[in-house]
Amino acid sequence: MRTLKSEDAPSMAVRACVYGIVRHPLALVLCLAVAPALVVSQVSAQELEQGHVFEGNVRDAETGEPLVGAHVSVVGRGTWAVTRGDGTFHLTGMAAGVYTLRADRLGYRGSTAVVTVGNVRARRAVAESAEVVIELAPSPIALEDLVVTATISERAAAEALRPVSVMTGDVLQRQMTATVAGTLASMPGLAATRMGPSVAQPVIRGLSGDRVLMLEDGTAVGDASNQGADHTTALDPSSARRIEVVRGPGTLLYGGNALGGVINVIRDEIPTAVPHHLTGAATLQTQTATGALAGSATAVFAIAERVPLRVEVAARTAGDLKTPAGTLLNTDGELWSGGAGTAYVADWGRLGASFRGYRNYYGIPGGFVGGHEQGVRIEMERVSSKFRTVVDEPVGPFHNLRFDATHTWYTHREIEASDILGTLFEQQNGSADVLGRHGRWGPFTAGAMGGRASWEDFGYGGSLHTPDTRRLKAALYLLEEVDLGSIQIESGLRYDWTLADPGEDRVSDIGEIRDRRFHSLSGSLGVLYKSAAGLVLGASVVRAFRTPDVTELYSEGPHLAAYVFEVGNPSLEAEVGRGLDVFLRFESDRLRAEVTGFHNDITNHIYGEDTGRLSRVLLPVYQFRGNDAVFSGFEASVDVDAGRGLALEGVASSVKGSLKGTGQPLPLVPPLKGHVALKYERRSWYVRTEAEMAGQQDRVGEFETPTRGYTVLNTAAGVRFTFGGRLNVLTASLANAANTEYRNHLSRVKEIMPEAARSLSVIYRVVF
Repeated sequence: MRTLKSEDAPSMAVRACVYGIVRHPLALVLCLAVAPALVVSQVSAQELEQGHVFEGNVRDAETGEPLVGAHVSVVGRGTWAVTRGDGTFHLTGMAAGVYTLRADRLGYRGSTAVVTVGNVRARRAVAESAEVVIELAPSPIALEDLVVTATISERAAAEALRPVSVMTGDVLQRQMTATVAGTLASMPGLAATRMGPSVAQPVIRGLSGDRVLMLEDGTAVGDASNQGADHTTALDPSSARRIEVVRGPGTLLYGGNALGGVINVIRDEIPTAVPHHLTGAATLQTQTATGALAGSATAVFAIAERVPLRVEVAARTAGDLKTPAGTLLNTDGELWSGGAGTAYVADWGRLGASFRGYRNYYGIPGGFVGGHEQGVRIEMERVSSKFRTVVDEPVGPFHNLRFDATHTWYTHREIEASDILGTLFEQQNGSADVLGRHGRWGPFTAGAMGGRASWEDFGYGGSLHTPDTRRLKAALYLLEEVDLGSIQIESGLRYDWTLADPGEDRVSDIGEIRDRRFHSLSGSLGVLYKSAAGLVLGASVVRAFRTPDVTELYSEGPHLAAYVFEVGNPSLEAEVGRGLDVFLRFESDRLRAEVTGFHNDITNHIYGEDTGRLSRVLLPVYQFRGNDAVFSGFEASVDVDAGRGLALEGVASSVKGSLKGTGQPLPLVPPLKGHVALKYERRSWYVRTEAEMAGQQDRVGEFETPTRGYTVLNTAAGVRFTFGGRLNVLTASLANAANTEYRNHLSRVKEIMPEAARSLSVIYRVVF
């Protein structure tokens, strides 16, 4: 048998790719993902030796005590570690160079430190250790969050060129619900449409559906959540490390469709570094309003010198929702998800893959117009795989290259009484992305460029007559920054092309069903001014583009779980949005504040309008149509450290959505909403009380019911302690403490039942 030499690997891999592409188009996606590995695979064995092991310590700045459970990361590199009981951390595989370390810990203000590892003049370095001490100061408010979503490079949230929010740590644990949308609903500019506790979809600035792009570690989820109000997002937030939200259009790195914004659930499914020791977290949660019991566990460990493995499992079971007016029947559910990811971490970068399975079985209540008396059950399944290659060494003009390939299979069954299949949605998609980042290049300080290609197969069954459709997409984009000291400028361009192919041309009751092609150029320009006093002023203008989805074009038939008869329009034109954002930020040791004003003018805004008629099966008929519309409003947030552990927090947001020609209000637009909170925090515990408020919504679309305003009281307390050398966090939250009967304007079942009754939630989490 011939021994395989290292120089044989690239040629053999290329031949395998060519052969695979001939046999199946999906092989092209996989080959694009591993392409950089072929470029660097001839690195010699000497170059692949283990780099530096960087050792450090995180301590309390006031007492000098070691801090357990602190998250330490290398900014811009993806390498991270968690401190142990003695406050120590180890960052493995560190090549010689100068790095910025970032340390974060619950109850403390994040801090950065610049460190030098090894001999920076040497291209490679032998293994050795260094040590640094990072001190964190106690703080009742979180400051200096870093963001990676919709930015050229990782940076502080205060320096982002568009409005962005981050949920992590205590806040994420306290706000955790069964859905991503419900977890984020208290953020400025966000709301959630609901059809029970298991079904929620995010709304950003009055926009929803595929105008809000849902990402998982930076790649699209690939579910059918935008094809019906009963379709929850196929994401379990319980294992998320952090969730980042970018509000408004202009996220050209991900797609022109995201007129509302982007939500990125970050888990690090594909490990980015080899941990020095077993690292992970486990969570257990219970809630009284639904009798829910949920748990999740994540572990990352090394299976070889350069190969980490991440495994995860999560499960949830819940009963019917209890409200002050009674029980909302058929809202129980069961969910499980799990996954595994691994990577080869080399000096030049990393090559990895992950696999995830997800299943959700839940009920949709009945009892309203068009609804089944007993409701409908939904079975949702999603299986996804992801491949990622990152090259952190210079390649031509780029200092970083990233290749992603994904494949997702998704199915959604709506089951009536006696186990009759009412409606079936099936979806399979694959995508390939390439992103290159560069440093100083001519007049530009930094920039990114890339492209994306994808295909999606949509299948329908049951009572739906929507034709099976294939959708092809391709895009190229460019984003560049100019740093002029106190002024930063960002500009971007993106070209999108889309083909929707329903299989065959035919004349139907909804019109002429035929191929539709869309293409457009999107662009953005943003300016940020930073003063020495901590004041940041920013503005951005955007032209964004969205193609009609398959449901809006070709839907024909009853959607039973949503209790509507949806009528598509195959002649719809694409949406074109022109947006303006102006924001003002201020951040100091004791204050963080931001206020944003926005105006979004959308040509041919597509929405489902209640015609006031009932179909032959007595379901309300919703007709998709396009009209020019405008959305405008504001968002504001403030966090104040009042001293001695006391903090004040306030959030408010409002949006007004109207048709341009008539001024008629658009349906399902949230009212003025927000909250004020008082928090007292010590190093090892905190207490918090909050008043959640919403104004009356009487600007309603046709056949939509006005909703009265409300005030709901919420309280929470948490304790942090070290046990077994690990950080343990116990949180108890009491939602709707006064058992107030109130209704969410965006709830599809508000006519029959209010929101949840008084509910106690207890979450225990251990970080190791």
